[in-house]
Parts: sequence; C-alpha cells; structure tokens
Amino acid sequence: MNWIEAIAALLGILSVWNARKENILVFPFGIANVAIYIYICFAARLYANAGINAVYLISNIFGWYMWARTGDDNGKLQITRNSRLQNILSWVAVAVIFLSVFFLLRRVNDGDKAYLQSWLPWIDASNTSFFLVATLLMAIKKLENWQFWIIGNIISIPIYASQGLYFTSIQYSVFLVLAILGWKEWKAKVNNL
Repeated sequence: MNWIEAIAALLGILSVWNARKENILVFPFGIANVAIYIYICFAARLYANAGINAVYLISNIFGWYMWARTGDDNGKLQITRNSRLQNILSWVAVAVIFLSVFFLLRRVNDGDKAYLQSWLPWIDASNTSFFLVATLLMAIKKLENWQFWIIGNIISIPIYASQGLYFTSIQYSVFLVLAILGWKEWKAKVNNL
C-alpha cells in the first residue's frame, strides 16, 4: 500500500499547489487524490476521513463546475471574503459537523470496544469537520477556506503518522505549508480588488 499512498500524496500536493495558484487543475488532481484516499482511509480505520474523501469527490466536481462556469463578466469566479454571518455559520458548521460525525462514528462502531476507547473517533471527527467546511469554502473561492485547511492539516499530521501512514503525514505537512502560502497569496489578491 505504500506506493499507492505515495501516488495519492503526490496527487494531493499537486492539487493544493494548483489551488494556491488559483488554477482549475486543482480539481482533476483532487478527484484522483480523494478517490485513492477513500480506500486508504477505510483500510486505516479512519472512517470519517474515508467519508470526507467521498464528500471531497463531490465537492471537487462542484468546485470544478463553479470555477469553470461562474463569475463576473470575464467568466471567472473571484476570490471574496466571508461576511461576518458567513464566518459565524462556518464555525457553527464545524461544531455541528464534529458532533454529528463523532456520534455517528461511535454509533456505527458500537461493537468495537478498542475503537470506542481510543482517541480515533475524536480526532477523526475533528479534522473531518474542519476539512468539510474548508472544501465547501474553496469551491466558492472564499479566502477563509485556507484557515480551515490550516487547522485541519495541523490536526491531521500526527493522526496519519500514528496510523503508520507516513507518506500521508508528510503530505499533510506539505499541505500545511501550501495552505499558509495560499492564505497569503489569496489575501493579497483580495486586497488588490
């Protein structure tokens, strides 16, 4: 599985690199990446992360459509900031998604005592909630998407390393750097509008 994980990690890095550059290639690389990670996460018993990758698959298709088809007179969707209400709703969504995913994981795995007594449901639900909000904000080019990616990446690095998914942990370390750079680059673009 190491070579599959390495390929998935490379595709993920290419996807985030293109997101940072506001290049539509973020989506085909992202689709390939998440398709592979659905399998990897199931194998590692990171069920919520497998589920979020399925959602990423859908959101990549949606984002590809949004970036390709909508926007101003030039046909390009512009980067914008969240309103105060959108920021509040984003953080409320993180909390609601976390609680929903956490209790769903506990319910689905109620026969697996080792899983229930581990920290995996907590941490799996946590990064899933941040990444779900991030991916939706990315699809509509909201600057704040990078904040949620940064937090999710910080949570994910030790998760994947603890599961022996070292390429994935390295990938999320690169994602963290790219997300910080993406935040700075997109912020500069928004400030220049």
